[in-house]
Amino acid sequence: MDAPDDFLDLSLNLEETHITQGFNEGYNNGLASGKEEGRQVGLKHGFEIGEELGFYRGCIDLWNSAIRVDPNCFSSRIQKSIATMDGLIRKYPILDPENESVDGIMGSLRLKFRSICASLNVKLVYSGYPKGSDDKDMGF
Repeated sequence: MDAPDDFLDLSLNLEETHITQGFNEGYNNGLASGKEEGRQVGLKHGFEIGEELGFYRGCIDLWNSAIRVDPNCFSSRIQKSIATMDGLIRKYPILDPENESVDGIMGSLRLKFRSICASLNVKLVYSGYPKGSDDKDMGF
């Protein structure tokens, strides 16, 4: 009489064993592929941030070179904005991407850059940054 019950118990345990084994294999495979995908996304995002910071650094260096050649080429307000932007780039925590201030600093840099460009009446646009649909004719 115990034989049919033992057979059913073994069947239930076998099913649960396969479910547990399948879950563990799926979890481990997902963890490995998730880490790799996260690494790739992180590399891409880090490269984009570095590229944008390099663009802003190049603009600042160009403007500072123009100021050295002719100290009166920009108003004192624009020169102060350029110095502020330079300070923001220097303050950017490149080696600490999890720092909570990175988004604020990047937002301030973008805003200061647009302000300087508007004051100089130039249309410089960082091509890697997403633009609105009405900015099709702008470029660098």
